[in-house]
Amino acid sequence: MEKKLLVRVAPTADDLAHVACEIIAAAATASIGRRRFFRIALAGGSTPRAIYRLLADDPYMDFRHWQIFWSDERCAPPTSPESNYRMAKETLLDRLTTPPALVFRMAGEGDPDAAALAYERAVRELVPPNPAAGTGETPRFDLILLGMGVDGHTASLFPGSPALAEQERLVVATTAPTGQPRLTFTYPLINAARRVLILVSGAEKAATLRAVRTQPPDPNRYPVQGVNLVRGNLTWLVDAAAGGE
Repeated sequence: MEKKLLVRVAPTADDLAHVACEIIAAAATASIGRRRFFRIALAGGSTPRAIYRLLADDPYMDFRHWQIFWSDERCAPPTSPESNYRMAKETLLDRLTTPPALVFRMAGEGDPDAAALAYERAVRELVPPNPAAGTGETPRFDLILLGMGVDGHTASLFPGSPALAEQERLVVATTAPTGQPRLTFTYPLINAARRVLILVSGAEKAATLRAVRTQPPDPNRYPVQGVNLVRGNLTWLVDAAAGGE
């Protein structure tokens, strides 16, 4: 797989959700056919909600071969309204008649540093690398879902965060601008993926998206600009409101 970049604009947020499902379904089918499993890291936030509901309603989706992880998490109990795991559980996991092969959540309720290290160890054990792709021994997800905040953050990689400079660790504890502790994938893990799908929805993100797509890369200011796959498909999927500028 060569390195590819694609930008797709959907007319509405609803259209974006349907296109995202098509992309995820195609990636799942290919991954299961080639490697028996589809290893995906889910995103939190508001945009993926409709996508997860559509996935759960798809009668042709074979979740028996899915291995589900999370690309970031708030440090809160899994029952908290702030939990990314809870959102995916309610919109996707609880609605499946056949459970996935694996669901491995980030332990947001624990000590952040210990939880990050434990998740990294689990990812290294459960997600195989592909040295032939030029990513060394870094685990290689089939698909990582990401979003983009109004400030240009992605996962829980925020502007000015020390986590942006991390080159060795794959999962770290970090802090949101609000002061809330978070757990997040780092660039080395994200950029080793076979495919990354960045979802951007809403007019409030239009100015940031224009800056991110037109200005020279400065991940310290716009962390989403640090998503630069070593070898794989990077797709920006935006609705017309977010792409308005």
